[in-house]
Amino acid sequence: MKTVLITGCSSGYGLETARHFHMHGWRVIATMRTPREDLLPRSDRLRVLPLDITKPASITKLLEAAGPIDVLVNNAGIGLASAFEATPMETVRDVFETNTFGTIAMAQAVIPHFRERGAGTIVNVTSSAVLAPIPLVAVYTASKLAVEGFSASLALELQPFGVRVKVVEPGYGPTTRFTANGQTRMEGLFPGPYGALAQQFFGAQPEAVTVELDVAQAVLRAATDESNQLRFPAGPDAVALARSAHNGLLLVR
Repeated sequence: MKTVLITGCSSGYGLETARHFHMHGWRVIATMRTPREDLLPRSDRLRVLPLDITKPASITKLLEAAGPIDVLVNNAGIGLASAFEATPMETVRDVFETNTFGTIAMAQAVIPHFRERGAGTIVNVTSSAVLAPIPLVAVYTASKLAVEGFSASLALELQPFGVRVKVVEPGYGPTTRFTANGQTRMEGLFPGPYGALAQQFFGAQPEAVTVELDVAQAVLRAATDESNQLRFPAGPDAVALARSAHNGLLLVR
């Protein structure tokens, strides 16, 4: 029986992914900054542990408690929509600290164990924002594009050691708490000159679609995939964007 460690499981994609892996017979280590065991089924195959991916000591403590794992799912992330001109650099750094550096830190922490064993998979969750330019999410997109480039290079670097790296690209899913969690961070970041653009863009967004299960299924496919496929779009809009943007060519490294 294999073990998966998933970051950011308090809501949205991470929570659904933890449930999905458990349903398919995996041992699951679900992590959150503030653990809530009531969110997931009680099971001897499921543990909820604390983790703040921006703190090295928290990562070390988690991995000591978790023991050997077969798959790492880097799902934890924060959202940000803003006019870049009005976005404080402190906010930019906060987004990168979690979305980019937190993901990289988790990968670096597990790689020695995977390499020594000659097996293991790292699944990095990014966004469909990397597939086509979108206004008012420049910082968020940059943080996720950095992970895409990191993952593509790392996949080749670790291939000789039997370690796989995959990327899951979720589509637009406003029914998750992901967008809501960023509201405080976004206050005051749409000054007057950008009001019309914000109204035009956000007013044109598609009707809310639940994509959590699509993402969970894509993560499981990525975690068990033995081919050279790198990218796994998840959700109808992400799949459509991937096909139109790359015509299928960049889904495989």
